[in-house]
Amino acid sequence: MFPAQTFKGKRVAVFGLARSGTACIEALRLGGAEVHAWDDSAPAVEKAKAAGLPITNLHELDFSGLDALVLSPGVPLTHPEPHWTVLKARHAAIEVIGDTEIFAREAAAAGSRIVGITGTNGKSTTTALIGHVLTAAGLDVDVGGNIGKAVFLLRQPVKGRIHVLELSSFQIDLMPGLKPDVGILTNLTPDHLDRHGTMENYAAVKARMFARQGKGDTALCGVDDGWSASIADKARKTGADVRKVSVIEGLPDGITAFDGILRDRRNGISHAEIDLRNMPALKGRHNWQNACMAYGAARAFGVETRVIAEAMKTFPGLAHRMQQVARAGSIAFINDSKATNADAAEKALSSFDNIYWIAGGIAKSGGIEPLRPLFGRIARSYLIGQASEPFATALGNAMPVEKSGTLEVAVASALRDAKADGKADAVILLSPACASFDQYPNFEVRGDAFVKAVAALPGVQMTIGGDSHAART
Repeated sequence: MFPAQTFKGKRVAVFGLARSGTACIEALRLGGAEVHAWDDSAPAVEKAKAAGLPITNLHELDFSGLDALVLSPGVPLTHPEPHWTVLKARHAAIEVIGDTEIFAREAAAAGSRIVGITGTNGKSTTTALIGHVLTAAGLDVDVGGNIGKAVFLLRQPVKGRIHVLELSSFQIDLMPGLKPDVGILTNLTPDHLDRHGTMENYAAVKARMFARQGKGDTALCGVDDGWSASIADKARKTGADVRKVSVIEGLPDGITAFDGILRDRRNGISHAEIDLRNMPALKGRHNWQNACMAYGAARAFGVETRVIAEAMKTFPGLAHRMQQVARAGSIAFINDSKATNADAAEKALSSFDNIYWIAGGIAKSGGIEPLRPLFGRIARSYLIGQASEPFATALGNAMPVEKSGTLEVAVASALRDAKADGKADAVILLSPACASFDQYPNFEVRGDAFVKAVAALPGVQMTIGGDSHAART
């Protein structure tokens, strides 16, 4: 926790008493602001009172005497209709901002730098990968934002420090002063339209990542969808160094990895190449895009290509997202528990061959029918949970199927069969294409159970935390 000194002497209302809100309240108080905090949840208010936070019923407070309303990003700013505090703030003509806006002002005042990452998919992995690469290069780095660590729980901005922040559209909507040193937009597909109204509004919010950039700033923008490609073209007018990124086609001027080879080209001339194909945590086109973004961000800070490549090799990946957790000889164990629907599982199934697939749980609409074109990559399937019967029917005779019932049985059976089959570079993949609630409270607990089951197997060498049983026979 550190003081928000840019708000010293100001009167501020804060609505929202979750983790980011309470951290912001403390930072504002430490910085000398007068804070009035509230929430629509009575239990949250009582908890905050017990913690000694400055609680004021904002329904009764005259907003005309305030300097700003700090709004939780989870509270509607525009759609389906503005929250009542937003209406009061507008009537009083005071700014409505979020904790990330205050943090950005602190960073600007201190001379620290910000890498901002947004997009529909890939934000978290890109954020974590950039933090990993920059740290490996010996730079002073903090990682937070929407990835899980509230910005005021990071270290205090100081000159030379780099803050790598995942920013959701909700957070950007509350950052009128957003001007990152490196701005990143991964991609855009329809999402959160209940909060933004239309796809046009959603894209316009994401485009603000680059709107205030200028000379000396770097903009990295995916161009494999029409919305992002249009934003990239408009970003060129800002004066920033705009680098287009594609994993579908080669670009004469941009960063590409359509075949798994990252290439950095300017005016048709290649400046660097990195082979991503054998990097354990960067399998598949979606991860190649994440790598392109991380490469571009690292180069913006002067990190050499050789250092970037070496750091990418050691990136562990994010937990439960195509995360390699162990090996048994040439057999890899992959935890992709976050794949709670067929669309998410498709990315993992597209990234490997000779797959021993563990799937099942509570099926989403459409089941696994969309995955039929990928059945040829699957050597055998192991089904768990409620979806076992319908998934077995869908798989038919495409490959041998075992109704394992539980993760522990599935993991043991998969290793037994993978060893017996002797296929090169076999992968035991938990990518359930289902929600977890029939057997586990969430996908994280399911993923942890997979790791525990793998760690208990004989002859397994863990590559993340867990007991190694490599010496057992």
